[in-house]
Amino acid sequence: MHGDVEDSEAVPDWVPRSALHYLNHIEAGHSIRGLARREGVHASTILRQIRRFEQRRDDPLVDEALASLGQAHFNLRAATGQGRGARETLSMSRHFTPDRKVCDEATIAREGRRILRRLSESGAVLAIAVDMEKAAVVRSLADGRSTRTAVVDREVAQAFALKEWIALRKPGRVASYAITAAGRAALKRMLAETEGAGGFAEAMTPFAMQHADIEKADAGEERPRKIRYNRAESPITALARRREKDGKPFLSADLVAAAERLREDFEMAQMGPRVAQNWDNFLTAGTRGQFNAASGPANGPSASRERVAGALRDLGPGLGDMVLRCCCFLEGLEAAEKRMGWSARSGKIVLRIALQRLKRHYEETYGPEANMIG
Repeated sequence: MHGDVEDSEAVPDWVPRSALHYLNHIEAGHSIRGLARREGVHASTILRQIRRFEQRRDDPLVDEALASLGQAHFNLRAATGQGRGARETLSMSRHFTPDRKVCDEATIAREGRRILRRLSESGAVLAIAVDMEKAAVVRSLADGRSTRTAVVDREVAQAFALKEWIALRKPGRVASYAITAAGRAALKRMLAETEGAGGFAEAMTPFAMQHADIEKADAGEERPRKIRYNRAESPITALARRREKDGKPFLSADLVAAAERLREDFEMAQMGPRVAQNWDNFLTAGTRGQFNAASGPANGPSASRERVAGALRDLGPGLGDMVLRCCCFLEGLEAAEKRMGWSARSGKIVLRIALQRLKRHYEETYGPEANMIG
């Protein structure tokens, strides 16, 4: 926590220093010269930071983040009706109310790895509506349609905007944001840190925390191995860029959409309280088909786990392995071929067959347009 701010209460460490200076001046009433002396910089530096953040409040997520921080941590003047947060409370939406949760450092890091990775994919944006509690990552497909690839809490999106990991691309009732160079650099740093710590790119998620110490061994292997989860780019995304001899994509848009739906359900299944589900049971080497639907809450994560388990059961051995490894664990095709004992370059054919079967599963179970949104 920032410990040198007199009138703030335990401001999270992820808040940029320049934003902290702005809040200290606007909400806590510190003078620009006083802040400059405290930081050991010229007053003009603090003034530029304050002016820049005042301009950045045109971005709705930045405005909401600053308002929430001001109400939660800089309430001295707000209590007496002097601060900007207090003056604007009546005109604020429900996203500005004092009981809104401010994200902690662990949440920012965990969701940063998950969401920034998704936003790094070609054609992806973060879409958020005025009155919605959640934001969605939506990616445009080759045929002009779009698919949702991730969902994130509004408070997390606010933090991303404040840290300049995302930038407003299109304002409006449904605003869209794109990842910035700073966001890509942050993702690269976070992935490097987590892989260096243990080879798991999302070690902070409930699922990965549950399985971080589990080494997965396939039948016939003398030494256990570790699967590396959630690299910056999905193997599906890379394979979708390939073309057949006739120029057609190796993976059609509907097959990519089916893969994205499975991956979204898989990621959603890891949210909330820890669950007892061990997805390795659906690999050929495991005890296939074991699934405890009663574990976890009977809400979104539970329903997502049931959908993933149902799809894997329907695909069966071999095909289920490929979609779980490549779509969910993000294991590369060459690694999957080696684990399964297949010949080189055969994995992409098996994966395409698996995705065709997965697409049929979704159509038969949820309807012909189940894979797509937008």
